[in-house]
Amino acid sequence: MSEPGAKKRAVHCPGTPAVALPEETSPGAIGSGSVDELRSLTLAELKAVVGRLPESLRHIAEYHFGWKDERGRPVQGSPGKLVRPVLVLMCARAAGGQAEAAIPAAVAVELVHNFSLLHDDVMDGDATRRHRLTVWSAFGTGNAVLLGDALLALAFETVTALGRGSAGAFSDALLDMVQGQAKDLAFEVETSVTLSDGMTMAAGKTGALLRCACLLGALSAGADEARAVSFGEFGAHLGLAFQLTDDVLSIWGDPETTGKPVGNDLRTRKKTLPVLAALSSGTAAAERLALLYGRDPARPTGPDECGELAALIEQAGGRSWAEHSGQQAYAAAIAALERARPEAGAAVGLLALAEALVHRTS
Repeated sequence: MSEPGAKKRAVHCPGTPAVALPEETSPGAIGSGSVDELRSLTLAELKAVVGRLPESLRHIAEYHFGWKDERGRPVQGSPGKLVRPVLVLMCARAAGGQAEAAIPAAVAVELVHNFSLLHDDVMDGDATRRHRLTVWSAFGTGNAVLLGDALLALAFETVTALGRGSAGAFSDALLDMVQGQAKDLAFEVETSVTLSDGMTMAAGKTGALLRCACLLGALSAGADEARAVSFGEFGAHLGLAFQLTDDVLSIWGDPETTGKPVGNDLRTRKKTLPVLAALSSGTAAAERLALLYGRDPARPTGPDECGELAALIEQAGGRSWAEHSGQQAYAAAIAALERARPEAGAAVGLLALAEALVHRTS
């Protein structure tokens, strides 16, 4: 799974053999070369598909994707990470195919991801994303919901052009995502949420789409069902690791790099995975945390109290559990990728991208 003759460094996670990666694919270099090429392939087709929206929604979509500001003026800067479509195209290459054949799948995955972001921001009441106002904050709740619906319609229109069960896999992933989000909303009022419940929720809300991305990429390359499923398992485990990292950053990250206010999940007393792990620890800190989380939801949580909540979660072991569990999920992803028998050169990029996602700071 490594390039012949390349200078290597060892990456090891508990439970799997060390995997050697070339130096040039370190997380710091992940945004150059091949990844930029894959982003460009996706972005060109994504803009063409979004361009089919009616004008009333098109300019809002261009704002949401970061291509224009709220007045419709072009914005200079990064088009975004496009992690999910890059995974689609990388898995297509790793399964022995061409990235170009997987572009429709990559666009469909990115569209459904953004559908979920638009609706999640409304449901969670998040006012900022990517360092600026969310769509509902800038254009109203109705427009955010309608744009999300439109992107979902475009996603299905795009994916139905693919064969070999791609539309069915896409639909299954969407239903898992919706179920995961429904659980996340239910957790806000339920008082007996377990850590197992939280892991199931994360597997649906985040893991399902990354599973779908990797599965569709392999199918686009003509992989057989068993091999495609292994690529999907790689994505599912990577999605869980990604969510665990996201939950840690939502509490202890730097808002200058995350683009969202740190402590927002604590302000709303959201039961993220580090919180659920802390609550189940049986410690004195867990008792205090449960008391604070059990207060009237209508009662606002101030900055000082958010600081206390973060400290209690860390004292109760929630942060260390989340970080360790993220590494375990990453290890499971690497094992699944081994089972998929990826092409050596493409596997290098997938491994580097996976490592960067798990060890990111934003």
